[in-house]
Amino acid sequence: MPSPLPIAVLISGGGTTLRNLIEKIRAGTLPVDIRLVISSSPTAAGLKFASDAGIPTLVDEKKKSAGEKAFSETIFGACRAANVKYVVMGGFLKHVIIPPDFENRVLNIHPALLPAFGGKGMYGLHVHQAVLASGAKITGCTVHFVNNEYDQGPVILQREVAVQPGDSPEMLQARVFAAECEAYPAALTALAENDEHNSP
Repeated sequence: MPSPLPIAVLISGGGTTLRNLIEKIRAGTLPVDIRLVISSSPTAAGLKFASDAGIPTLVDEKKKSAGEKAFSETIFGACRAANVKYVVMGGFLKHVIIPPDFENRVLNIHPALLPAFGGKGMYGLHVHQAVLASGAKITGCTVHFVNNEYDQGPVILQREVAVQPGDSPEMLQARVFAAECEAYPAALTALAENDEHNSP
């Protein structure tokens, strides 16, 4: 296993992606060190997963910030202070402005095969409803770098999931999430291996 990759995780709600990462770290299968969890909501259930794991947390509410720039600066200032290499979005629903020093260092996972079914407003069940309405036979998930446009950053990896006859949006969401639980750790492991290979 490569040396643990120092990351921060951004959440807005239930924290299921965060919980998955914590479980894989505990199992010894994910070479990651979560140094900070930042939530856009003080009531996000994911904050409890972080505190139970002894991970420092920060709440940054966009509505209490002096605009998007200040909101983003608070987040990335905290990430710099925690000395993280990558920032991992785990169900983080707020738009942030990526500063130049974090270009290609912020990751997101999208519940479809980008560039299909991406863009503003395409999150959660909205994505799976759109997939089913389109008649697509294959969907999946995409781990990508985040830039300042919704779902436009470079793709790191994708996992395909078959659409089954009779699928509801909720059924499809559950199968795609199962693929996400493997895809995100795989992407982070690849980054950790690459980081170790390229370190002086």
